[in-house]
Amino acid sequence: MALAREWDELVAKARTLKGFEDFLRPPRAEALFPAADGGPVVIVNASRWRCDALIVTEEGVRLRVLPELTLEHATQWADEYLQTLHAAELAGHEHQMATAAADTRPGPAALRAQARAAGALMEAEARVDDMLRSLQARLWDTIAAPVLGELGLDRVPPGDGGWTRIWWCPTGPLTLLPLHTAGYHVVGAGEARETVMDRVVSSYTPTLRALLEARGEDRDEGRAGAAAGIHRTTGAEAADHGATEAMGDGMLVVAVEEAAGLPWLHSAAQERTAISELLPAARRTLLLDSQATREAVRTQLERHRWAHFSCHGDQNLADPSRGGLLLYDGMLTIADISARRFRGDFAGLSACKTAVGGTGLLDEVVTLAAALHHTGFRHVVAALWSVDDATAAQVFSALYGRIVTDGTLRPEEAAHALHHVVRAVRDAAPDEPRLWTPFTHTGP
Repeated sequence: MALAREWDELVAKARTLKGFEDFLRPPRAEALFPAADGGPVVIVNASRWRCDALIVTEEGVRLRVLPELTLEHATQWADEYLQTLHAAELAGHEHQMATAAADTRPGPAALRAQARAAGALMEAEARVDDMLRSLQARLWDTIAAPVLGELGLDRVPPGDGGWTRIWWCPTGPLTLLPLHTAGYHVVGAGEARETVMDRVVSSYTPTLRALLEARGEDRDEGRAGAAAGIHRTTGAEAADHGATEAMGDGMLVVAVEEAAGLPWLHSAAQERTAISELLPAARRTLLLDSQATREAVRTQLERHRWAHFSCHGDQNLADPSRGGLLLYDGMLTIADISARRFRGDFAGLSACKTAVGGTGLLDEVVTLAAALHHTGFRHVVAALWSVDDATAAQVFSALYGRIVTDGTLRPEEAAHALHHVVRAVRDAAPDEPRLWTPFTHTGP
């Protein structure tokens, strides 16, 4: 009892200090409303009692009941989603192994095996597209259409201007699903699409507090001085962990084109080329293949405001903290990232499954994208699952083309830029949602 009383007294004393009035208290609702400064934040709650959307604006919270959504349905959709994607990933691996065998020991049997694997992969990809089209329609009917209707967002904005931003904050099994692409994307000639992508610019946030903190961080202090002293780091210098150069407006480019047992990443070279054409040498630090060790990357992340990763990624759905990026000497895990604190403005993750979480604690958003965001990178562009290599290169090259001007990356334009880039990819292949659905933006 004495210890409990002493604890209460210490907490009470701490709350008398300026800035600590709410120490160890849950945040007050009105203190979180400024998180919706740039547009509404939609918290989608799925429970066995009922499902609702809490629409947070600067003025307060609006409730939109979602009568057609149930926790049982959301769980079934998430299970089907994960199983279908996993089957396609296995088919891709089998095709890779068959192709490698045919290249190493060509012959009739190897070529037949390669053809069978190619056919199986095509069938698996078709099942992914079918699953996504069905899922996107369900998410539209049960969640997106009611929410956008409540907000009066019922038409396509004119031209490239006037797009409203919206932040999705899903809970439970919905954390795994692509709410940002909900809708009917394949329509007849002259018909208007009913989709989220054709109404608003979507972003995700793990929590209201995370979005509020990202909005409130002042990144301008001292930036001019740091930018003036930018130093281009070579791979050898990056390995020198004793270096202490100041953080500046430069981009860390991490490229691991080949990892053991995984296909060659042809997109890595294309993405590097795009970045080198947009950013001067003084604003680029390249860690390529053997230079891209876990320690070198961790060290350099602390020295750069911008980062781009061209490498394989993976996720452990049972223990998501063990997922991460496959570097030259092993996995840079979510746990590794979460143990650090950064002051970055933008991270681009052209890697597989960097925005998908685990299945154990669905409300705990444990992804590499969320980890980078929580630990200091305000804007993160990542993928929900294994992305098509060529499409990843297309998306990121076009993204940087939009947000880099005169050698400077403008992270505040990332969400709009990604939206328009992915929408263009969708317009070219609306019946292949596996190509354009995975890309997401997290941040303010």
